[in-house]
Amino acid sequence: MNDYQYMLLAIEEAKKAYDNDEVPVGAVIVQNGKVITSAHNRKEECQCSLEHAELIAIKSACGKNNNWRLTDAVMYVTLEPCPMCASAIKQSRISKVVYLLDNSNDNIREIVNSIFSLEDANKPVEKVKLNISKFKSEDVRMLSDFFKKKRN
Repeated sequence: MNDYQYMLLAIEEAKKAYDNDEVPVGAVIVQNGKVITSAHNRKEECQCSLEHAELIAIKSACGKNNNWRLTDAVMYVTLEPCPMCASAIKQSRISKVVYLLDNSNDNIREIVNSIFSLEDANKPVEKVKLNISKFKSEDVRMLSDFFKKKRN
């Protein structure tokens, strides 16, 4: 599989969130060419601010690997991560994040980039944005329409 195929799996997860009136974010973690977990936002369902797709996926992947280090793993996520998720991604040693839509807040994007590029005990996290035009317009529209509907 390639980046676009893995992102389609993340979009399927985002649809599950959308159907439950959650922010339509889906995440998939791939390690050694194999999908080890997928998740979607569940903040409203669980009434907990920590139930972001990225955090749920990380927790599940760590459990499946029986290791908190997700070395050489790649996360595919439909929306650029928030600072909380970026910190968890960095701490779990995920090496690369592939995302579809930018966070609309420039300050948040700057914070996330700072977290990912930190040269501390952990390697910097590579961040890659996929070409949105390679996906079905209805999939992308579902994501952007959700935010428009909530903000209006």
